Amino acid sequence: MTTAPGTSTRRALLQRASLLAAGAAGIACPGCSHPRRDNTRAQQPLRIGLVTDVHYADKEAAGTRRYRDSLARLSSAVAHFNELKADCVVEMGDFIDAASSADRELSWLERIESVYAQVRCPRHHVLGNHCVQTLTKEQFLAQCGASRSYYSFDLGGFHFVVLDPCFRHDGQPYGNKNSEWTDSNIPPTELEWLEADLTATRRPTVVFVHQRLDVDNHYGVKQRVEVRKSLEASGKVLTVFQGHNHLNDLREINGIRYCTLAAMVEGEDNAYGLLTLHENGAIRLDGYGRQESVAS
Repeated sequence: MTTAPGTSTRRALLQRASLLAAGAAGIACPGCSHPRRDNTRAQQPLRIGLVTDVHYADKEAAGTRRYRDSLARLSSAVAHFNELKADCVVEMGDFIDAASSADRELSWLERIESVYAQVRCPRHHVLGNHCVQTLTKEQFLAQCGASRSYYSFDLGGFHFVVLDPCFRHDGQPYGNKNSEWTDSNIPPTELEWLEADLTATRRPTVVFVHQRLDVDNHYGVKQRVEVRKSLEASGKVLTVFQGHNHLNDLREINGIRYCTLAAMVEGEDNAYGLLTLHENGAIRLDGYGRQESVAS
């Protein structure tokens, strides 16, 4: 995937991406289950495993959603990421499906997290609406060994931002069955944090978010226009990866590509991807199973 630069600032960042230092070593990552590692690898691309909408649950299939199959599907994806020597893996929300009780949902989360923990690299969680439908954010993050629902990290000369739109319109965080999936919001404090974070970095940036920033229907974040303006104004964002909609989709808005990934839980086949970031700023997504590839 190649992102056309929308400003001279973004173009300059792509040109000098190979000169950027690698991410800091040994610094705890607030949303990651491992400390960051020194990833200085001259002239080697950065590889990031991507999965979304795993929706694991110990319950019968419903329609096209095969909840129990997600356990084996994630295990297969993890094994492939390890074989490919991924530098990190990001699951992009709806890691579990909703249960009737928090205790049962925690048991599902513990089981699927034990599979995810088998990746031999740092792993990251993006909150989805199902992750915190019955559980609170604190419960979900604690079970996964993370401390923040939105944060950023540096790796291999690139900057990565994880966003959390799981807030109601009144600013209250999702949790304990207090929300509707159509009411996803990024509150002012998170937007202010995003703008400050993008200002502080000099690295080309990739954004991960569960709910979509590129559509104006129920799958979209209410503040999508404001968020996109912040991404565009920085001149640093190469692309945004999203889930939630369970389908392959790719749109470009003002020089930034918004790539929506297929859901792992759906259908007869697996769905996951390997994102490759090159030092010159070129981006490629290799898709497996139902996940489509996007090549430069």
